Amino acid sequence: MAKSVEQLAGELADREGIRELPLKYCDCVWRNDMTGIVDLFASDGEFITKGFKREHRASGREALLKLYNGLTQGELTPRPYIHNHVIDLAGGGRATGRCYVELRNLKKNMEWVGSGYYEDEYIKVGDGWKFKSRTFHTAYMSMNPG
Repeated sequence: MAKSVEQLAGELADREGIRELPLKYCDCVWRNDMTGIVDLFASDGEFITKGFKREHRASGREALLKLYNGLTQGELTPRPYIHNHVIDLAGGGRATGRCYVELRNLKKNMEWVGSGYYEDEYIKVGDGWKFKSRTFHTAYMSMNPG
């Protein structure tokens, strides 16, 4: 059975809301708005990094703030560029997606330092979308960011 105009419009609105999350995420990183980044996550959201033969996980608002506030410490001030965002709507206010990222370092004349991809779980909260989880998979890093 064909989808109604209302169903199609709802799916398009959901996709656009989800598509904005990685864009807002990068914008917050560029502006050093760590509270803004954390506000993109559900209250029990988590960020996971996988690479360098280890995994690190920050779950919940307090742990996420601590993680993101540490981003500008040390040798790396990341400036991300997002590419190729793929979204899979699952229904019931849930979705998954992937997007690919290049990282440059502001502290070193925007030198390219790595790439990888984000594997995301999204959840609808009220009328908007949030990250339920965001996992960064390292493809290459010229330095270990911590």
